[in-house]
Amino acid sequence: MTKRGVLVALVLLLGALATPSVAWGHVTLLSATPAVQSSLDVAPTEILLRFSEPVAISPMAIRVLAADGTVLSGEARSAAGDRVVIAPVSGLTRGSAYTVRWRVSGQDGHSPAGVFTFGIGVSAPPPTEAVGAAGTSWKDDLARWLLFATLALVIGPLALRLVVLRGPVPSELEQRFHLVPTVAALALLNVGIVAFVLRASNALQLPLPDLLYGDLQPFAEKTRFGIAFLALTLGFGVVATLLLFAWVADLLVLRAPALVLSLVLASGISLSGHQATLPNSNKASELADWLHLVSAAVWVGGLASLAFIVWPSAPALRARAFLGFARLAVGLVGVMVLAGVYLALVRLPSLSDLWSSDYGRLLLVKLAIVALALSWGALHHFVVRPRLEAGLEPRVRPSLIGETFVALAVLLAAAVLTNASPPPVQNGSTVARSAR
Repeated sequence: MTKRGVLVALVLLLGALATPSVAWGHVTLLSATPAVQSSLDVAPTEILLRFSEPVAISPMAIRVLAADGTVLSGEARSAAGDRVVIAPVSGLTRGSAYTVRWRVSGQDGHSPAGVFTFGIGVSAPPPTEAVGAAGTSWKDDLARWLLFATLALVIGPLALRLVVLRGPVPSELEQRFHLVPTVAALALLNVGIVAFVLRASNALQLPLPDLLYGDLQPFAEKTRFGIAFLALTLGFGVVATLLLFAWVADLLVLRAPALVLSLVLASGISLSGHQATLPNSNKASELADWLHLVSAAVWVGGLASLAFIVWPSAPALRARAFLGFARLAVGLVGVMVLAGVYLALVRLPSLSDLWSSDYGRLLLVKLAIVALALSWGALHHFVVRPRLEAGLEPRVRPSLIGETFVALAVLLAAAVLTNASPPPVQNGSTVARSAR
């Protein structure tokens, strides 16, 4: 296939990813009363759901749940040509939030379902915190790790090429610098979709076949991670398009805006994390979290680029790339460590939480892996770097590959930590006051 054919095919792929899918004949929820995540002054006496097509229902098609799981709704009935489902509800009190879970059957044989929340005199919790919702699992941790890893493979090679290896490079090396970030950007789009669906499925509590027909709109429009998902999908679609045009049309100038946009979009990954919604989260902690993620991603992606892009395809540039990245890595590691220390101080109310809480013990595991990675980097800095500066060429690639995998383990620990819940911070504690 020619370059033009590759460009057309990939642009069509991006268009398909960026275009909202159409529900081909499937039942969709058009509106709800009370509205999704609404706050009411007066308790409703019924729940009303309006659908796009006639539906069949069971007596428990709508369940209204109190915080303790008590069902407060009665038998559901149909109206308006079976397009509306209504269930009476009683026992709701002011100052409480409630969960609505619904499930109907469409004429196509599928059974769409959904969940949303509302409050009476209080704000409604996000649907991810609905009654019956499950917490994050290893699948969520894996998805977030893949999100971190693909981000690293987008911005790491771009940073190495634009900052360290400026100017002309051999054609084979240039092609690899085109290939890796472009494929990583496309992979990041797909990983983002998987991460979003997993988070929604934790709240919907549906098996995979039924999840395909679940109502995901409340998660996409009413949660921080859903809004971040939409922004990341659109943003990295643009990044992938820029990288594709830079590759196919030899418009290398497009790499710089792709890198800048990727760095900005990384903030969405930080803001979509569980810890961004905690009471002690503030603008400073959000900035620190973004700096922590970006510096780690450039560091990991740069190491992978040295080991798998530069070393195999450009022997003449090995020393230049290694020495240039070594200088850049000093700053990256410094930012990563300082931001990480600040976040630990914000999220751990007391020093004893470091070994007495699950979050603290996870942090200790991450710190141990970081210490191993830094020790490995120090070996390169103090042993390998002087030999390269002296014109010698030690056998470095196996060590670079090893450090890369250790760095990926750091990202895995960070992913697990991001999905974990830190110990609660008391309002009167020093740390809580400093974090506001």
